[in-house]
Amino acid sequence: MATYLYRIGRWAFRRRRLVGGLWLGVLVLAIAAAGVAPEGKEEDLSMPGTESQKAFDLLDERFPQSNSQGAEARLVFQAPDGQRVTARENKAAVGKALGSLDGSDQVASTTDPYETDAVSEDGTIAYSTITYTVGAVDLTGTTKSALEDAAGQARDAGLTVEIGGSALDSEEEPGGTTEIIGVAVAAVVLVLALGSLVAAGLSLLTAFVGVAIAFGLVSALAAPLGLTSTVAILALMLGLAVGIDYALFITSRFRDERAQGSEPEEAAGRAVGTAGSAVVFAGATVFIALVGLGVVGIPELTKMGMGGAGAVALAVLVALTLVPALFGFFGRRVLSRAARKAPSNRRSGSERPHAAPTAAGRPGLGTRWARFVLRRPVAVLLIAGLGLGAVAVPALSLELGLPGDESKSVETTQRRAYDLLSEGFGPGFNGPLTVVVDTSESGDTRATTNLVAKTVRAVDGVASVGEPVLSRTKDTAVLTAVPRTAPNSGETKDLVNAIRGAVSGIEADTGAGILVTGTTAMNIDISEAMSDALIPYLTVVIGLAVLLLMVVFRSLLVPVKAALGFLLSVGAAFGVLVAVFQWGWAADLIGIEQTGPVMSLMPILIIGIVFGLAMDYEVFLFTRMREAYVHGASPGDAIVSGFRHSGRVVAAAAIIMISVFAGFIGMSSPTIQTMGVGLAAAVAFDAFVVRMAIAPAVLALLGHRAWWLPRILDRVLPNVDIEGEKLNRPVPASATVPDAAAPRLPVDRY
Repeated sequence: MATYLYRIGRWAFRRRRLVGGLWLGVLVLAIAAAGVAPEGKEEDLSMPGTESQKAFDLLDERFPQSNSQGAEARLVFQAPDGQRVTARENKAAVGKALGSLDGSDQVASTTDPYETDAVSEDGTIAYSTITYTVGAVDLTGTTKSALEDAAGQARDAGLTVEIGGSALDSEEEPGGTTEIIGVAVAAVVLVLALGSLVAAGLSLLTAFVGVAIAFGLVSALAAPLGLTSTVAILALMLGLAVGIDYALFITSRFRDERAQGSEPEEAAGRAVGTAGSAVVFAGATVFIALVGLGVVGIPELTKMGMGGAGAVALAVLVALTLVPALFGFFGRRVLSRAARKAPSNRRSGSERPHAAPTAAGRPGLGTRWARFVLRRPVAVLLIAGLGLGAVAVPALSLELGLPGDESKSVETTQRRAYDLLSEGFGPGFNGPLTVVVDTSESGDTRATTNLVAKTVRAVDGVASVGEPVLSRTKDTAVLTAVPRTAPNSGETKDLVNAIRGAVSGIEADTGAGILVTGTTAMNIDISEAMSDALIPYLTVVIGLAVLLLMVVFRSLLVPVKAALGFLLSVGAAFGVLVAVFQWGWAADLIGIEQTGPVMSLMPILIIGIVFGLAMDYEVFLFTRMREAYVHGASPGDAIVSGFRHSGRVVAAAAIIMISVFAGFIGMSSPTIQTMGVGLAAAVAFDAFVVRMAIAPAVLALLGHRAWWLPRILDRVLPNVDIEGEKLNRPVPASATVPDAAAPRLPVDRY
């Protein structure tokens, strides 16, 4: 592989104008496709095969007229203190506000709260349901303004009015203050790490090209493939983080090769052949982990995984081709100021680069840290391991759920509407359960439905059960059961299971199919499915990645150590999520006003992403160690060599990735916010505690055994030469002779 990538690097350097033009053309096409493509629609989360999803599918089939995809809004009215919303003047104000909505082309229906019994028992709160003919993303500004104006009219009359439902929901648009801050921090770190504005700008430029193409493709395919805004943001987040890191690693290796006297084209080839090999395998682990999300069976999670995997694949391609092409365009300006002033030390392309000498005086921080770990491996291992274990303790209290209006800021009208409805109609009103009775195989529809209603009313925790609604064919009935407890509470979860257990006997006696669904039931089913899928997913992904790392490192224990270290870092990340989002620790600092369960998709999503990123640092740091070891260095010297060459770059890459992920914490979407916190924490723990403390301590204790591989595996596993050993042998003339047709720039430019 190293030889093949070496040729790609040299070709891209020579043909830089062609490579740059091709990527520019792809970028323009992706942006143009995104500009002309129709907008994608936000879809409800679904889990095929669960009871709640089967019930939704049955409702779509038997009640097509009532299952349109139109948006819905609720105008919630509260009378002034000491008054009732049923008073004459308040009724008039409510009627006038609702009347102002008549005549809109997008309004399908408006309910009168006084006719539909939508008034609280104490008479202080009422609500009206407005349904629309189109989804929330298709509502015009005029329609939304009319809704807000209607609320304003009632407020002018003295009522408190809030708006709930999906009508005011909007897609989360990427790009904001916190994301800009994250990118700015990444830029500063790049400048400090590389000592060159040009080199830092090169890494950012290539990352932006990859991200822009990925984002454009996701936007263009949003409508035909049903991709949501969350898929686009995840692609943006991952593409930006890994794109900067991959460019940084190849640029750093290019500068090392140039410092050893390699010609620019040779240095580009060697950088892509060595660091590029690490980029390919690191990207492959991320790709495997993200594509593996499809085994869970949730369409939205599968789309998120595929979108993120596509962004990572683009980042790898950009790093292998556009980065070396830009080396040719920028010449010596890629090097640091000190390197540009230093005298040239040219060597032939077949010589082996020696270890870069340390500066006069004290060795670098990476070298000093590696030697410290070698002196005290047991102490480092115990302190780091116990520290991560302590941070992971809150993960034992992890609760899963899906966020609703209750998770939004109290500054939003949706959250205030949610609170008013809970106050007036009970906490369970915002999360009603739908009981679907399929009597197509039963003899008496009415009798079966009445029996189900009676049984559900008798279940402890049910506040009320509405009158059954029959389908046109009279073979399906729908009952609405309102819990006494809030949608995301543990009591409501127990209630759903209790109702399902109570009606199971009726199914056996009557032959009817009885399904419990609704948003709350769907959330419960998805959370349980996520928990059930966690272990199989971990087994598949970790197994594949361990096998891949065996190929990379030609070692049995290093990949196993890498996987176990990952479990420590991801456990600590889950501990942070529980502490922040469930317990509320430091929640005010990032704008979280309401604690609650961690989003159901987060554990598997974070595991998939972080496992791939963790292997990035494993590959980049430990390939340098193995490179030194296979060339005769002792195990301890190999560890020092790895940190001397890659420690600073890996630390910079980790800080960049943390900054990018943390930049998304400021977004209003609970999904993106949780993802930002979890990914930033996981990368910090994995890069600085696991890979730079625990991993070298374990290697120091294992000694030569760390690099042992059973003979049978040595014969079976392919040798991919990720260290670039074959690059030190004479390479075919076709790989070393410059293309005569390629334009040559003046030598003194380098």
